[in-house]
Amino acid sequence: MLAQAMAEIMPVEQLQDVLIYPNRNNENQPLVNVVKTYPDYKYLMKHPQYNKLYSAQEILYVKKYTEEKKQEKIPEAVKIGLGRRIVNIKKMMIKEEGRRIPTGLLLLVLGIILVGVIFLAEIAENIKWMIVAAVLGLGFLFILSNATAGLNRRLMPTESTNPKLIVDNTRKKNAPFIDATGSKAGALLGDVRHDPLQSGGLGTPAHLRVEAGAVQRANQGVLFIDEIASLRLNWQQELLTAMQEKKYSITGQSEMSSGALVKTQPVPTDFVLVAAGNLPDMQKIHPALRSRIRGGGYEIFVEDSIDDNPENENKLVQFVAQEVKKDGKIPHFEREAVVEIIEEARRMAGRKRKFTLNLRELGGLVRAAGDIAKGKKRKYVKLSDVIEAKKVFNPIESQLGKKIIERKREYQTVEITGSHVGRVNGLAVIGETSGLVLPIVAEVTPAASKEEGKVIATGKLGQIAKEAVDNVSAVVKKTIGTDISQKDIHIQFLQTYEGLEGDSASISVAIAVLSAMADIPVKQEIGMTGSLDVRGEVLPIGGVTAKVEAAIETGLKKVIVPKSNADDIYLSNDKKKKIKIIKVENIVQVLENALKDSEKKRKLLSKMRKEFK
Repeated sequence: MLAQAMAEIMPVEQLQDVLIYPNRNNENQPLVNVVKTYPDYKYLMKHPQYNKLYSAQEILYVKKYTEEKKQEKIPEAVKIGLGRRIVNIKKMMIKEEGRRIPTGLLLLVLGIILVGVIFLAEIAENIKWMIVAAVLGLGFLFILSNATAGLNRRLMPTESTNPKLIVDNTRKKNAPFIDATGSKAGALLGDVRHDPLQSGGLGTPAHLRVEAGAVQRANQGVLFIDEIASLRLNWQQELLTAMQEKKYSITGQSEMSSGALVKTQPVPTDFVLVAAGNLPDMQKIHPALRSRIRGGGYEIFVEDSIDDNPENENKLVQFVAQEVKKDGKIPHFEREAVVEIIEEARRMAGRKRKFTLNLRELGGLVRAAGDIAKGKKRKYVKLSDVIEAKKVFNPIESQLGKKIIERKREYQTVEITGSHVGRVNGLAVIGETSGLVLPIVAEVTPAASKEEGKVIATGKLGQIAKEAVDNVSAVVKKTIGTDISQKDIHIQFLQTYEGLEGDSASISVAIAVLSAMADIPVKQEIGMTGSLDVRGEVLPIGGVTAKVEAAIETGLKKVIVPKSNADDIYLSNDKKKKIKIIKVENIVQVLENALKDSEKKRKLLSKMRKEFK
């Protein structure tokens, strides 16, 4: 949208058409002629050969708008661009030169001559038949000539000298906006088509096989490339050349093609590049291209959320109306339905006092609600339609998460009542917006090695998750005060077949280990999430709303979250009634709420509080 908006404010009077002409000295180096699509009066006076392409009335309009400095009105006055006028006049000239006697008329004349010779002329019989044979022969040659008219036209000098218009901006009201996302080399940089008939004068002239690419068609406009890191490095180098030089020659992109022999004169490529990509893909972008972008433009990190204020709330209302209009098939929304869409934007943001900028998914919810209302033949979309749409709208990860929760309930993998030693209900995120309850168990055993004990974690952990487990061992050594050098600590993330990454399960791992070492049960009605540093402080994490919602769906009564994340949780009123949110700042506060009351708990907490004064 940003790139399209840029194209709309760029001056249309600067547009250029590009024509390709044959080069009589070197047929494999076609000539390039660049003309203004909508020239002003000064341009026509400087190039008088183009005046004949315009009517007297058009010339008057061009002169008037030039003198009034209103060149932007010239396109509306002349309509057809200069490049197309040049090609059209050439075609008309060829048509005039190539006019032939109609076949039917010639055959009629030959027939009359034959009848006259045979029946009316008083000449010798042998001469009569010679004349008949000559007339028939001429007729046969004429028919043969017409049958091979296509070949004749190809071989005609006037046809092969006709220019080819490869960039035509006629009738464009804005500067070019070219979306080159997913383009291959030919579509991006231009190409010369292969010609199988390369000898005997039967081939298509080189200049007629030239095709413009996105960089040429975007001249004086905007070139947009999404997922720019997917371009090959050599294509990125060529793109950089086109940007730097503001001109780029077109040649065949396939080395096996006859087009590889052809290379045109440079074609203008003065465009604004707007490229998009993901942060992990930045290293795949050619360093020289990035340097050029930073040197002549900007690298911008696009925010994923905006402030929750009345102005942006009104913009979301406008967004809903725009999505309805753009779809063209779904009904408009009632006020309560729009309010629910705005509430979903708050929830999707995952941050306090923010709206999400993931408008693509939010637009999907708008269309889903509209489809439901349309199916019910409603005049307007109601609140109930939006609520129903949210169930259908859920991404695959959310649907999978619910299935996993159901399966774990069925097989009692997740326990939501009672208390157990070394067992904790952690919370995790699947995808970006879906939560999951993650049972974690710990066991402490005598060390298998005589040298020292080990921390052994299983469950297909990623690198960050492994490092988080290692950090927990430092917290355990500091807080519990027990010598663990002669013990092995086993930590298992139950049924994490899809793998686990991140450090948001740190406090869950720490509580499971401390519970196992101190032999103190953990309340199973509590779920918990949070990152833990080596000093025992609880740090904020992401996806907290999705995790709390997963705890509610599983049936947990309480959740422990970092205090700094408390305002990021956005729940509907009915969900708020189903869960108690406990805010914590350090591991002592986690233990106070998670462990079952006992004498061992009081002794452990008394000992640990001294570490966190």
